[in-house]
Amino acid sequence: MAKKVMITETILRDAHQSQAATRMRLDEMLPMLEKLDDVGYYSIEAWGGATFDSCLRFLNEDPWERLRILKKHIKKTPLQMLLRGQNLLGYRHYSDDVVEKFIQKSIENGITVIRVFDALNDERNMEVAMKAIKKYGGICEATICYTTSPVHNNEAFIKKAKILEDMGADNICLKDMANILLPYTVYDIISGMRKVLKPETKIHLHTHNTTGTGDMVYLKAIEAGCDIVDCALSAMGNGTSQPATEPFVATLKGTEYDTGINIEQLVPINNYFKGVAKRLEDDGILDPKVRQIDVNTLLYQVPGGMLSNLMSQLKQAGKFELFEECLKEVPNVRKDCGYPPLVTPSSQIVGTQAVLNVLQGERYKMVTKEFKALMKGEYGKVLGEVNEEVLKKVLGDEKRITHRPADDLKPEYDKFKEEIKEYYTQEEDVLSYALFNQVAINFFKYRLARDKKIDADLVKNSVYPV
Repeated sequence: MAKKVMITETILRDAHQSQAATRMRLDEMLPMLEKLDDVGYYSIEAWGGATFDSCLRFLNEDPWERLRILKKHIKKTPLQMLLRGQNLLGYRHYSDDVVEKFIQKSIENGITVIRVFDALNDERNMEVAMKAIKKYGGICEATICYTTSPVHNNEAFIKKAKILEDMGADNICLKDMANILLPYTVYDIISGMRKVLKPETKIHLHTHNTTGTGDMVYLKAIEAGCDIVDCALSAMGNGTSQPATEPFVATLKGTEYDTGINIEQLVPINNYFKGVAKRLEDDGILDPKVRQIDVNTLLYQVPGGMLSNLMSQLKQAGKFELFEECLKEVPNVRKDCGYPPLVTPSSQIVGTQAVLNVLQGERYKMVTKEFKALMKGEYGKVLGEVNEEVLKKVLGDEKRITHRPADDLKPEYDKFKEEIKEYYTQEEDVLSYALFNQVAINFFKYRLARDKKIDADLVKNSVYPV
């Protein structure tokens, strides 16, 4: 039965992460927060992903303070964040005590909906986070990363959705990070999920518009029973970002799926964010090319961010002429390590190893420590079989692990707290340091200097110690 479709607005997080390296400042968000709150969105995604790192590293902002301020102004609409399961917002697994504390503090500071995923779709790496979300009263949106390979099929994604629901998920999100999901494929997957999930479990779809298929994917998903989709106001919508909000609202208006959102309310908000986008463009942060359609992602099944990383690595090595060869090596490396989905951090691991294989002139002559860890099982289990010959070359006599990787980690929170005692002002500081050690320390020094009215920029650049 058809029903009102809900929208998660991404202008405060994924939109500017996808198009402008997450450089929108809090002061640029503030004038529109109440207006965004009045629109009638299901949620506003405003935190997580790269926002945390960017606040500390580039914007001289405390990400926790940003969250508290956002919550002060957005009172009616749930705030949503993206969380990488046992990796939290970093690039390695953290101990269970750190994972639980991070989620507790995120919810206390204003987050309601937490979209939790694992790069390998290993639910063991999501279990502690999911339990903590429920424990502290959040909405648990368990996520499946969409990918294609000989071992991935629609039935596997449908089965995974039921597993995650049984683990306590309130919502199931299908996350198409590379915009390789096609309209009739999504119809089959969402239809299948709707049949096996409880009626009250919401299905949420996330895609981008990099390859130009995003709007069509959303329409077919809605016809199949999808409840919520991610959109970004057109000032930073489409291209590498999410499908634009306004045309999507207009498309459904007057139909059985009508979002109930008034497009006239969106126009002044979008006009404002056009000005923010112009500032980011003038500063050389937002490249207009990110708004264009790029079919390479469909051809190579490689996310846009991974493509740019490959280009950057080859340019630095003075070997850009090997770009096509590296692109062809990516699926070979992915096959060797069991077909992991290409999403952070597995996309970077596979891409870097592909470049090394080509530059060295011999496959796996040199491997990164991260690739070795992926082969060893330190990131979790993959759906496919790993190449035994490559495994032997990479691991030697070391054994692969088959248990949950975080089982090997001792509690870390108290150790981190002791290490930053000279900078400690709040429990949240411990978590900032846990995720981004030296970057967080640099910010703490900046904050101290700012509060003491010293030249904070000099301090952050380590010209002299506090």
